[in-house]
Amino acid sequence: MPAETMAMLPIGDVSRRTGVPASTLRFYERQGLIRSHRTAGNQRRYDDVALRRVAFVRASQRVGIGLAQIREVLAFLPEDAPPTRQFWQRASQCWGEVIDQQIARLERERAHFSACTGCGCLSFGACELVDPR
Repeated sequence: MPAETMAMLPIGDVSRRTGVPASTLRFYERQGLIRSHRTAGNQRRYDDVALRRVAFVRASQRVGIGLAQIREVLAFLPEDAPPTRQFWQRASQCWGEVIDQQIARLERERAHFSACTGCGCLSFGACELVDPR
């Protein structure tokens, strides 16, 4: 359905529906993560595709995926296409290893932190938590 015939939402409505501040939505747009349509008065209007893309971005960020990686994956979709179930599954498969690596890194950091609390020195020369090598 062409953008002109869809229900187009102003940025404030999108912000309220997604819980994402308007400033973040504008940032996402500048980063190429979402797209708006402009009114004759140059006001932003968003369609359902933008809402779905915002949901994808937020869910991906929640599990620790950075915006650069999210942008790379979204580049595989046509600009006017929302993430589909199959798209979510492929992204999940691709990012599974990244998430596993993040979990492993956090477990190592927790071990260092636990060891550090036993020592308490916080020395820049000796403490691995303060001065990682």
